[in-house]
Amino acid sequence: MSQLWPLFWEAAWETLYIVAITLTLGGLLGLLLGLGLYVTRGGGLYASRPVNLVLNLLVNFFRPIPFVIFIAAVQPFARVVVGTGIGNPAIIFALTLAAAFGISRIVEQNLVTVDPGVIEAARSVGASRARIVRTVVLPEALGPLVLGYTFAFVALVDMTAVAGVVGGGGLGNFALQYGFRQFDTVVTWTAVIAIVALVQVVQLAGNTTARRILRR
Repeated sequence: MSQLWPLFWEAAWETLYIVAITLTLGGLLGLLLGLGLYVTRGGGLYASRPVNLVLNLLVNFFRPIPFVIFIAAVQPFARVVVGTGIGNPAIIFALTLAAAFGISRIVEQNLVTVDPGVIEAARSVGASRARIVRTVVLPEALGPLVLGYTFAFVALVDMTAVAGVVGGGGLGNFALQYGFRQFDTVVTWTAVIAIVALVQVVQLAGNTTARRILRR
């Protein structure tokens, strides 16, 4: 392991930036999709059965696909969008799409927990629908949303473990290439412990932030 430390730190950095970029882009797309699902549902602020049906079909079609298959399926689109079907750019593209569809359901499920009475109170004083979404719905669901995005971060770390399928890097690929395939238990468990430590830190931060928000 002593000779692999430079590669280990490089893999750790790759995991961090892949997940950070993916969570930012996928999180934003997932938030927009989730908001669309929420506001267009029956009785929603922008209720529209056709739009809601299309959004549900879109999310339900892509969300159940196992990630290792999803990577292969979107490779042609990755070549068009990022110019390559392999490497970290391709894995970020695939992860972003997968994250967006998964996070959209997390967002929708958390938004439906907002008390309808709060929304009706805002409407009764003349607040516009867009303002209600911005100043009532999202703030009311902020605590659960933080927990939901924390869960998404953990899931993305898990998905980076299969990045090697398209030549991606990260701790998962490091553990497979230099640990599992070389029958080196020390290397494998070093990567595993690093991943677990990263997840624990982020989970603790997410729980603490959500707790503070919910106590307001």
